Amino acid sequence: MRPNDSRGSGRRSGRGPRRSSRSRDTSARPPQTPPAKKTFWQKLVSFLRPRPSTPTASTNGAQHTSNGSPRREARPGRKPEAVEVTSPKLYVGNLSYDATESDLCELFKGAGAVRSAEIVTRKYDEKSKGFGFVTMATIDEARRAVTELHDKEFMGRKLVVSGAKTGEREPNYRG
Repeated sequence: MRPNDSRGSGRRSGRGPRRSSRSRDTSARPPQTPPAKKTFWQKLVSFLRPRPSTPTASTNGAQHTSNGSPRREARPGRKPEAVEVTSPKLYVGNLSYDATESDLCELFKGAGAVRSAEIVTRKYDEKSKGFGFVTMATIDEARRAVTELHDKEFMGRKLVVSGAKTGEREPNYRG
């Protein structure tokens, strides 16, 4: 061992607390290093970056994502309301996105004569929205189709079949 080696010489440099090698605290934290100085560009970016806002009354305590938009919580699945069959037009929900109108016609032919089948699509790319409408020949056939096909597995999904809501709405008079 060399005489200038500070490990075993017992000399102290005068900096920091004196520690004995025998009673060394194993839970001691390593010495903290001062944070690195930010460059001008780092300061500029941190200044311009949107800060997470504190919840206000308008957000009702909603959390925010890193880009500042409110974080959406998963919505509970809602059970479709059963609509009474009052016309031959039926609503068909929870359709596979791969289903075609001819697939619907073939499926509903088992319950009666099908006048038309329509799958609702998005305007801009013509992809299915997952629901559609089937018009049967009579109201009785439409009722039979609801009892036979509601909750039936079709292309990997359980169908929701019910009467279609009519387009008539009660007038909203303000007097």
